[in-house]
Amino acid sequence: MNFDSLIFDLDGTLWNSSDTVAEAWNVALEKAGYDVRITGADVLKQMGKPMDAIMRDAFGETMTKEEAMKFLEILSVEEINHIEKTGGKLFPQLEETLSLLKTKYRLFIVSNCQKGYIEAFLKAHGLSDYFEGFMCWGDTQLPKAETNKQLIARYNLENPVYIGDTEGDHISAQGAGIPFVHAAYGFGEVSGCDYRIEKFSLCLMLAQMVLTWSIRSFFAFCVEVRTA
Repeated sequence: MNFDSLIFDLDGTLWNSSDTVAEAWNVALEKAGYDVRITGADVLKQMGKPMDAIMRDAFGETMTKEEAMKFLEILSVEEINHIEKTGGKLFPQLEETLSLLKTKYRLFIVSNCQKGYIEAFLKAHGLSDYFEGFMCWGDTQLPKAETNKQLIARYNLENPVYIGDTEGDHISAQGAGIPFVHAAYGFGEVSGCDYRIEKFSLCLMLAQMVLTWSIRSFFAFCVEVRTA
């Protein structure tokens, strides 16, 4: 069975936006009256989690529900504005790889981010034309496995594969009943995967092979490169 579509995670899989997101958080914290500052390294520790979990980790029970909602309103605006203006760090040869993959496969994004984050990423780097669709936690308010299921149903995907870098991504793929490719160059570790890519810079060479290979052979070769 060949895969017909690729569903990508965003942070740690397609780019690193930690420094930009940290800047947005610091502006939002200052506007909300909190004398706290964070760094890109702090952001990396939270990447892959839905916003409600990030808020619990950051503030615990120190915020009331009303205070949390007010802060999230400020943060949402700042984060989207910062990303649209400055973008993030794309992984090497990302656009060339997407361009080749799109010639044969339908491309999508599913992320645990807030609503508007994926759109800001696409706008900042001019990548909208490569993706047929996307969904996020901000759209569904559900675990990523359920968001994956909703995207699969909406676009009538028959044989998708999910590509991500964290254990949460692995669990989401399992929950959606689809194969998982570990982007091992990203931010996290996983307990298992069907395929693994160690360096994104390998993807352009491998994507060129996809033009004549099945996608299953493509990812099998990724694992073979890793273990050679």
